[in-house]
Amino acid sequence: MKIQDLLLKDAMIMDLKATTKEAAIDEMIARYHEVGVIGDVDNYRQAILKRESESTTGIGDGIAMPHAKVSSVKKAAVLFAKSDAGVEYNALDGQPVHLFFMIAAPEGANNAHLQALSALSSLLINPDLVAQLKTAQTPEEVQQLFSDAQVAKDAEDQAREAQETAPAANTEAPTTTATKRPYVVAVTACPTGIAHTYMAEAALIAEAKKMDVDIKVETNGSEGIKHRLTDEDIANAVGVIVAADKKVEMARFNGKPLLNRPVIDGIKKPHELIETVIAKQAPIFTTDETAPSHKKDGNTKSAGSELYGQLMNGISNMLPFVVAGGIIMALSFLIERFTGDQSIWFQFPNLIGNAAFSFLIPVLSAYIAEAIGDRPALMPGFVGGYMASQATMSILPSKSPAGFLGGLVAGFIAGFVVVWMKKVFKNLPKTFDGLKPIFIFPILGLLITGAAMYFVVDPIFGIINHAITAFLNNMGTANAVLLGTLLGGMMAIDMGGPFNKAAYVFAIGAFQTTENGALMAAVMVGGMVPPLAIAIATTFWPQKWTKQERNSGLSNYLLGISFITEGAIPFAAADPLRVITSSVIGAAIGGGLSQLLNVNVPAPHGGLFVIFLASNPLGYLLSVVVGAAISGLILGLWKKPLAADKAA
Repeated sequence: MKIQDLLLKDAMIMDLKATTKEAAIDEMIARYHEVGVIGDVDNYRQAILKRESESTTGIGDGIAMPHAKVSSVKKAAVLFAKSDAGVEYNALDGQPVHLFFMIAAPEGANNAHLQALSALSSLLINPDLVAQLKTAQTPEEVQQLFSDAQVAKDAEDQAREAQETAPAANTEAPTTTATKRPYVVAVTACPTGIAHTYMAEAALIAEAKKMDVDIKVETNGSEGIKHRLTDEDIANAVGVIVAADKKVEMARFNGKPLLNRPVIDGIKKPHELIETVIAKQAPIFTTDETAPSHKKDGNTKSAGSELYGQLMNGISNMLPFVVAGGIIMALSFLIERFTGDQSIWFQFPNLIGNAAFSFLIPVLSAYIAEAIGDRPALMPGFVGGYMASQATMSILPSKSPAGFLGGLVAGFIAGFVVVWMKKVFKNLPKTFDGLKPIFIFPILGLLITGAAMYFVVDPIFGIINHAITAFLNNMGTANAVLLGTLLGGMMAIDMGGPFNKAAYVFAIGAFQTTENGALMAAVMVGGMVPPLAIAIATTFWPQKWTKQERNSGLSNYLLGISFITEGAIPFAAADPLRVITSSVIGAAIGGGLSQLLNVNVPAPHGGLFVIFLASNPLGYLLSVVVGAAISGLILGLWKKPLAADKAA
């Protein structure tokens, strides 16, 4: 597929009218809908704004590349738009954006589409092409400019690929003589794998050519891994550049000088990255490094970010067990009301739900450990989590298992034990390398983690967990309301982020330990309030929202009652102060009210669709309605009216 097939003439906007980021996005989306590229405008807009909330797609030099890959896209396309006046887009260089490339990719985009998208993205690092596009007057001229640029790039790519098939001339060893050029390898990757991955690749290759440096770049994009680095490539390189915003395979670079940077640095700072590597200023990467040593180059994640990422790896892998097991178990309780607890129609789903729930803590621990120590830490993490879930796995008699808190600790212990063992045994003779993953690490990892759990963690956290359980079972109304208020408010602070997940996991832990769904009710109410508040505000104060926002607001009614808090994220990204503040107030009130009304929901998900499982259905509904109404009222009154032309 050619770039011209994606760069649709009918979709181009040669004189973009918008002056703000949000208006520009809406204008481009409206054109996409007009020419039939997207079906569900709200779905696509939410995906675009969610991507913008993660990091701006204004890459600098007057260019922005908003993009989304969602089911509402009918066919892959790229919308070109040009603004002579420029749009304040919160670009990385702080300058206005003049050229827009809005990428729409369907969820089932084929390789031909993805290759064309990646080719177009990689062309945008060509300053001559960018300058010519800024003066282009017609869609035909834009297409011709890209066609000419693609022909030139194809010739360069063919020459580079021919060189890669015979690397020995320049890469037998790192630069040691005047006749051999430095050889560097790199990996680029971004979360969507559509645009930034290939722009970083092109920027690194172009800069290496200017610097008289040989380079091979592996891309981890939507179409899979291309130009995969071989063991020989890595061995011959003087160093490695990883420009990525998602997890890539790192163990293969053990012992090599390595720079680990965000993908945008590959686009904006290719000279700095290459120069640092060939000057031998990059730190040596080892797979068993701990957080402090990772900070040597000043560009990898902080210890706090690393810790949060490891925790989220455990939670994200645990959530399917929570949702599926919890919903099936909740359905069994509903069936029990009609058939009794001796019916197979109750016992069968209840057994399945409980079976899934029994894996929660082991899975949480295992994948925290895996995020720290890679695959060797998975097994001791599983066992440590299992020990935390059992009251009998302790040297001291205990009335309670260590529970979720013990499981968290088990995951970190198992992970860091494996990291420590990798350091201890890294100097073993090569002949013993095969014994490490199948004999040394599993046995010692299990022994050390198991001992820590049996003698220390389970006794201590068993006592703590028992105290928490006793408090939850015996707390008075005032304490219950206070805790419900706190958890409900936390659900709305970051709408799926660390505060939201912390509140949700705490409620899950309490639910599993006490079999009491009171706190599940609080977090469920808190999670439903933000999208419902958006829906209410856009319905009753329509003059304060754009047409696209009003349409998106309608979909938030369904998202809200389904307990999908993320429906409010695009609005929070566009106006964080008003949306988040109003949401937290209403969610906190709703969460506290659910405890005041003694609402108990024995299901970890489902929103209002599980209302008939609640101990007090009317109280559950009232808590949601009151919280959402208060948030919606605050937001609707606080939001400033739009200009007449934007509201239309």
